[in-house]
Amino acid sequence: MKIALMSRDANLYSSRRLVEAAQSRGHEIEVIDALRCYMNISPHNPQIHYKGRVLEGFDAVIPRIGASVTFYGTAVLRQFEMMGVYPLNESVAISRSRDKLRSLQLLSRKGIGLPVTGFAHCPDDIDDMLAMVGGAPVVVKLLEGTQGVGVVLAETHSAAESVIQAFQGLKANILVQEFIKEAKGADIRCFVIGNKVVAAMKRQGKEGEFRSNLHRGGSASLIKITPEERSTAVRAAKVMGLNVCGVDLLRSNHGPVVMEVNSSPGLEGIEAAIAKDIAGMIIEFLEKNCRAHNTKTRGKG
Repeated sequence: MKIALMSRDANLYSSRRLVEAAQSRGHEIEVIDALRCYMNISPHNPQIHYKGRVLEGFDAVIPRIGASVTFYGTAVLRQFEMMGVYPLNESVAISRSRDKLRSLQLLSRKGIGLPVTGFAHCPDDIDDMLAMVGGAPVVVKLLEGTQGVGVVLAETHSAAESVIQAFQGLKANILVQEFIKEAKGADIRCFVIGNKVVAAMKRQGKEGEFRSNLHRGGSASLIKITPEERSTAVRAAKVMGLNVCGVDLLRSNHGPVVMEVNSSPGLEGIEAAIAKDIAGMIIEFLEKNCRAHNTKTRGKG
């Protein structure tokens, strides 16, 4: 196969591992910076130009689209799709998962466990919204935040009011969620490929930190997940329509709850924690599905 790897940095661990895995299996792979692409949107001969040349002859595309370039990155991916190139994850599924509010509404509609979540615009609604999610402590999140940035734990009612008013003063869209105290600053990243959880790791926040993101100093370790957690992760991926993703779960008193479904999960933390060739598994998935052109967006909305 000839594979396009959409990544802004070929030196990132995930990019390097995917290139190594593809080449070791005899495939040709090129790293392409989506922001350097420009497109001819023609009904008969859609094209992508890159650094002065036409990109052509690709069988599959692996999108590694950062949150900050979602709009343009998914536009380039759509163009690949128009050209008949098989996407590891479809553009519509990536856009769906990147919208935190939309993804929570879709997961809720399918009965998947979630933290109690509030969303509001008018400051007059703060008291009622806080009561709706069970009162303080609560977690306040920017809709556009990533890697733990824009996530605040408000431990008292007055603190929650202050944080919400501050975000709203900045015209920011926010979610307010119940704080899952029993998770003790840890979450579970389930790595889903196809309809299977191929790996899982526990991410533990550093002492005094309720966020477990590895980018914020958290640690990762191998964990055995329950059948319910495995089922929840697979169902969440299916609702989003993602073939490959990281599903982040918390262990709550009322079962596993989904915090996020990540369409471009990093490989470094999970490969180090469990000593598995996740990059190779991704290429193997492409081999099995690209030839059959098994493209489908499984979720709706």
